[in-house]
Amino acid sequence: MIVEKLNAEMDVKHFLERLGVDGGGLSILASKAKTHLISIKNLHVGGANILKQDALSVGADLAVPRGTVLAKTPQVDCLLIATTAQLQKLARKELAQPFGLKELASKLKTIVNVKKPKTVEVMGIINANDDSFFSGSRFIAEDAIVKIEKMIEEGATIIDIGGVSSAPNAKSISEDEELLRVKPIADMIQKKKIYERVAFSIDSYMPKVIEYALNAGFTIVNDITGLKSDEVCRICAKYSAKVVIMHMQGNPQTMQDNPHYENILEDISSFFQEQIVKAESFGIKDIVLDVGIGFGKRLEDNLILIKHLEHFLTLGYPLLVGASRKSMIAKIDNSKVEERLAGTLAIHLEAIRNGASILRVHDVFEHTQAVKVQERLENI
Repeated sequence: MIVEKLNAEMDVKHFLERLGVDGGGLSILASKAKTHLISIKNLHVGGANILKQDALSVGADLAVPRGTVLAKTPQVDCLLIATTAQLQKLARKELAQPFGLKELASKLKTIVNVKKPKTVEVMGIINANDDSFFSGSRFIAEDAIVKIEKMIEEGATIIDIGGVSSAPNAKSISEDEELLRVKPIADMIQKKKIYERVAFSIDSYMPKVIEYALNAGFTIVNDITGLKSDEVCRICAKYSAKVVIMHMQGNPQTMQDNPHYENILEDISSFFQEQIVKAESFGIKDIVLDVGIGFGKRLEDNLILIKHLEHFLTLGYPLLVGASRKSMIAKIDNSKVEERLAGTLAIHLEAIRNGASILRVHDVFEHTQAVKVQERLENI
C-alpha cells in the first residue's frame, strides 16, 4: 500500500477521471473536495444560532463569537466553513429561515456556482508619454510598433495603449494633448491592420481619445475612473466596446493621501455593482472588472484584494489584475522599479490562482511563460 498527501488545490475532477471514477460520481465527489471559507458580517444573532445548527447538520461548521448562543449582542460576525456539497445543502435549508438567512441562501448559491477561469490572457503595456513610472514602457510611434510586434511574438493577446501617466501625483494633461500622444500609434496600428492580429485597448477616460482609438480598430476601453463619464459610456456602447471598469479611490493626484476603507471587499463590490448597472443602462454588455491595485490603496489593502480576489467572481464578470512593477512591491522589500519583475510574477501568479483571467504587464515574455507553467501545474 502507498499513501500520498496531495495538494488540496489540485484539479480534483481531473484526478478522479484518471482514477476511472464513474461519470455520475465525478461531480458529487469533486464537490466534496473543495472547502470554502465564507465571512458573514453583521448577521442577526438569532440567524447565527440557526445557521450554526443547520451547518452542523450537513457536516459543515460556523465559527461564532463567544456569547452568541446567549444572544449577548444583536448582530455577530461569523466564519462559515463548508465544502461545495455542504453549501448546496445549506443554501436549500436557509431558504425557509428568518433573520436574513433567506438572503444568505441566495448568496451561497452564487458562491457555489462560481467557476475560476480556465485560461489567462496577457495584456502588454505601451505608454505614449514620457512620465510613466517605468521607463521600459515608454515609446513613440515607430518604436511602439516594433515593441507591439515583439509583444505579439512573446504571446500577448491584448495590447493596452495610454497617453497619460496615472501614477500617484502624476501631472494631468488636456484631452487634446493626450490625443496628440496616442494618435500616431493608433494611426500606424490602423494603417498596418495590426488590430487583426491582436486586440487593442485604449487606456483612457477621455471621450475624444477613446472614440479616436475605437475608430482606429481598438476594441477595449480601459477606464481607470470606472465609467464615471456618461459620454464615455455612450461611446463604448456605440462601438460595442469591451469595457474595463476599474476601482480607484480619489484620482491620481489624491488617491494615495491616506486611503481608507470600512470594508475593502464590500466597498469595492458595491462600487462595481453600481457601475455595472450604469454600464448596462447605456447598453454596454462586455464588461471586465479591475480592483485597481495601487489606486488609492495601502499595501495591506492591495494584499487583501489579491488574496481574496475570488470574492469578486461572484459578480459574474472576468477579472483583470495589473500589479506590474508597482510600488507595493517596494513597500515589502525596498526594491527599485527595475528590480520588481520577480515580485510582479509572484503577485500575478497568486492572482491567477484566485480568479484573474487577464494580467496587465510590462514583461510579456516572462508572464506568458509563467502562465503556461501555471496552467500545466493546475491540470496535474
